[in-house]
Amino acid sequence: MVTVSSWGRLSAPQHALRVLSDRIDLAAQIAAPLPGLAYGMGRSYGDVCLNPGGTLWQTRGLDRLLAFDPESGRLVCEPGVLLRDIQRLMMPRGWALPVTPGTQVVTVGGAIANDVHGKNHHVRGSFGDHVPSLTLLRTDGRRIVCGPRQEADWFAATVGGAGLTGLVVQAELQLQRVPGPWLSTETIPYGDLGEFFGLADASEAQWEYTVSWIDCLSRKGRGIFMRANPVRSDATEPAPRQRTMPFTPPVSAVNKLSLSLFNEAYFRAHQWRAGASRAHYQGFFYPLDNLLEWNRMYGPRGFYQYQCVVPRDSGADAVQAMLDAIRRDGNGSFLAVLKTFGNREAPGMLSFARPGVTLALDFPNRPGTERLFERLDAVVAAAGGRIYLAKDARMPRALFEAGYPRLAEFLPYRDPGISSALSRRLMGS
Repeated sequence: MVTVSSWGRLSAPQHALRVLSDRIDLAAQIAAPLPGLAYGMGRSYGDVCLNPGGTLWQTRGLDRLLAFDPESGRLVCEPGVLLRDIQRLMMPRGWALPVTPGTQVVTVGGAIANDVHGKNHHVRGSFGDHVPSLTLLRTDGRRIVCGPRQEADWFAATVGGAGLTGLVVQAELQLQRVPGPWLSTETIPYGDLGEFFGLADASEAQWEYTVSWIDCLSRKGRGIFMRANPVRSDATEPAPRQRTMPFTPPVSAVNKLSLSLFNEAYFRAHQWRAGASRAHYQGFFYPLDNLLEWNRMYGPRGFYQYQCVVPRDSGADAVQAMLDAIRRDGNGSFLAVLKTFGNREAPGMLSFARPGVTLALDFPNRPGTERLFERLDAVVAAAGGRIYLAKDARMPRALFEAGYPRLAEFLPYRDPGISSALSRRLMGS
């Protein structure tokens, strides 16, 4: 038994760890002991990737690229392949992943299980929209090849299904053509939520990527809006500048004083650098990947991430109500992200992304944080929104059931040999 933690470092429960590497013998490897759960890089923030007292199937050994068609951009790979490796290998060949989250240190299997989204949902949807097919292995040995046009119900249950329908052993991905690794970007400071929504609406037609940082302590919701398009460039790729958070401080480095100083400095710095520029994709898509082990800054108690999506018609009022609650509490976030989702149907029964606006914030685990979450939950519930399973560690079951109306449709597709801390907390087993 070994201790395993998720990225939020809220707990480190004991697990039996089984390393998967031989794709020929996978059925025997996952047959016992049960219950089991696939585990990639552990970059989920809460308990969706944990199975306390049970088995974790470590999938990083299943990291082979099996086939690639340079004409169509179709890539077939195993589930332990990192998005980072696909980007680095395919970008010089004129191809890239259509959708990636805020970190590229994520496995393909994890991206499918959480149906991750990026900064271009209004154009490309979520990760599952670009998976033509996948092979699912059940703990009883049954293999199911599924996709949007083949065994579509199994596909819809697996994409965004939190790893609960089986082990993804192979995936086909449709890449998109790109002119290279560079982006033409524009940075625009905004003073309130009205300006944010105006920028978001005006940018959707002509900009591939849109996202904003928001000052969660400001009364009106000021922030920095960033948008980008792929561009051809002969510029030299920047040298890696990775740093590492060297230690875990005895208490969280995120507190009322540091947060206020950081938010003011961040806003002023980006206000000064506002305008058009050019950026490498790694710096624009994955800024936090340049600081390794950044989750240590929250101290030994770890941290929560709270990410919700609310419908667009109630989005402005709901976001303002959440910002008001956070400001009154004084327990804000450095890493506050606000962006809109496009008017698209989700590919998975439990996919998070839906038409609306999403707010994501990190909070240190300290006394009183749960009371703040209860206030935020009330706003999300009243607006008819939902919380992201990949980020969650404490959502009430009633909010989960209300936010995911296809839950009853999903449950029959669960693998009885798979369980997680999240499934036991929210689904009972």
